[in-house]
Amino acid sequence: MSTIASELKNTPKGLGGHHPNNAVLSKWVVETAALTKPDSIFWCDGSEVEKEYLTEQAVAQGVLVKLNQEKLPGCYYHRSNPNDVARVEQCTFICTDSQEDAGPTNNWAPPAEMYAKLKGMLAGSMIGRTMFVIPYLMGPPGSPMTKVGVEITDSIYVVLNMRIMARIGKVALEQLGASDEFNRGVHSMLDLNPDRRFIVHFPKDNTIISVGSGYGGNVLLGKKCLALRIGSYLGRDQGWMAEHMLLLGVEAPTGEKMYVAAAFPSACGKTNFAMLIPPPQFAGWKITTIGDDIAWMKPGPDGRLYAINPENGYFGVAPGTNRKTNPNAMTTIARDTIYTNVALKPDGTVWWEGHDDPAPAECLDWKGNPWTPASKEKAAHPNSRFTAPSLNNPALDAAVNDPAGVPVSAIIFGGRRATTMPLVVQAFNWSHGVYIGATMGSETTAAAVGVAGQVRRDPMAMLPFCGYNMSLYFRHWLNMRKLIKFPPLIFTVNWFRKDKEGKFLWPGYSDNMRVLNWIFERCAGHAGANETAVGWAPKFKDFNTTGLAGFGEKEFDEVQKIDREEWYRELLLQDELFFKLYERLPKEMIFQRELLVSRL
Repeated sequence: MSTIASELKNTPKGLGGHHPNNAVLSKWVVETAALTKPDSIFWCDGSEVEKEYLTEQAVAQGVLVKLNQEKLPGCYYHRSNPNDVARVEQCTFICTDSQEDAGPTNNWAPPAEMYAKLKGMLAGSMIGRTMFVIPYLMGPPGSPMTKVGVEITDSIYVVLNMRIMARIGKVALEQLGASDEFNRGVHSMLDLNPDRRFIVHFPKDNTIISVGSGYGGNVLLGKKCLALRIGSYLGRDQGWMAEHMLLLGVEAPTGEKMYVAAAFPSACGKTNFAMLIPPPQFAGWKITTIGDDIAWMKPGPDGRLYAINPENGYFGVAPGTNRKTNPNAMTTIARDTIYTNVALKPDGTVWWEGHDDPAPAECLDWKGNPWTPASKEKAAHPNSRFTAPSLNNPALDAAVNDPAGVPVSAIIFGGRRATTMPLVVQAFNWSHGVYIGATMGSETTAAAVGVAGQVRRDPMAMLPFCGYNMSLYFRHWLNMRKLIKFPPLIFTVNWFRKDKEGKFLWPGYSDNMRVLNWIFERCAGHAGANETAVGWAPKFKDFNTTGLAGFGEKEFDEVQKIDREEWYRELLLQDELFFKLYERLPKEMIFQRELLVSRL
């Protein structure tokens, strides 16, 4: 390794010297280097040798801690600055030409003014540091839906995480060729001062600039920044959809298979659902994962909607992940994983609240301080993460790299609601489905800012991620119907309904397969449904409750109940969002609301 290391230090082109034959890219990198003044430039090629070298460097610099390689092979540990542990919506900007284009739910600043401010902050920001150039692909190589991005960063942690989350290096340069169509991303940690923290998107220029943060959601620019904020803007202009959705495959014992996309706000079990293992009563049924977070969807030549997962890894929340909630995730993160802000045990393994193992007698918490079960603080940060390659997932779908994508039969919207929302209903049609997605909400938990139990609207789970005016985003969804001859059926689910004593009415976890089963049968045209005021609902006889102890028709009616008084309150709550967006809200949303009132 020493010869490679010494070679590298003297070779700005990086390992293998994959400097691009792309004049536009080279010019942009040179300009960025002239502004930021790094000591050296390192072009990432994505090779295994490069990974070994960079990991060694990160350990030597104290950025990563090597974990117990017998128990967690290939796994490393990172602590971020305690002031830098989550996405920062107040520092996230969409800089479109006019404020109206960004809409009332995004922070906006005039592009020229913001560019000037950021350039001032980036000037000389990499003195004494290495500037890494990461060419990367969002999507399978060779897919017409795939996009190329290039992230420039001064963080070795970012490079090693991007290696997991995207396909980086040579493969991206090959797909780019001589084209000038790539996302330009610049990231510098600066001094991690929260007052100088900005995550800024320039959708018209396909550009992202992130400064002052080292946290994954703010600095892995392929993830939320390109895949959703810039992606949604590009999708509107180019006739496709960038959505905050998991993608899973459902295969029946007969061999019949379909794919489902689902949007849930955070803390609603998205990764768990994407990696679901069916209960024993569903012998022969298989669930496979395409993606756990983001779906890019485009109408295919056969009139169906096709989707790819633009990512190549999982950036998941650690607390609450265990063998009961998500056995596949636990297998996935047992090797080649970077853990961030969890607790570090004396034996070189990791722990978090909700782990299978009991709390350790002593360990170091996420800030590096000694921790025991008597400590008042949590051992792991509530938003602590794992970054793991999707290849590790035992349930990975065989079509995950299919350049054509997979055909989507159903779209599911869901939130965390203790009342009002039934376990599952199907929208009457596409327009009604868009209304359901547009009005979805989730009750805030203790981890979120605000009072626990308040309903926070999060349309299509995209409120923090839509790169333009939310009203026009609804319009784009409605317009897409004209381009899809055979649209997916749309459903809404709620695993979190409670009784008067505050107990959950539905067991959740692997039993969510029962809901998925009914959705599958509806898409296949096999299952019946009752018409209700809020959509098509399953009949008890069409819903598989075999082996579900203590759950009969009475319990089913309770979890599916539609209470008119609760729904009238719900309509008033929905108005709050609609008033905010009223100026450009599509008329169809108003009509759907009126139809719901009349049905109630």
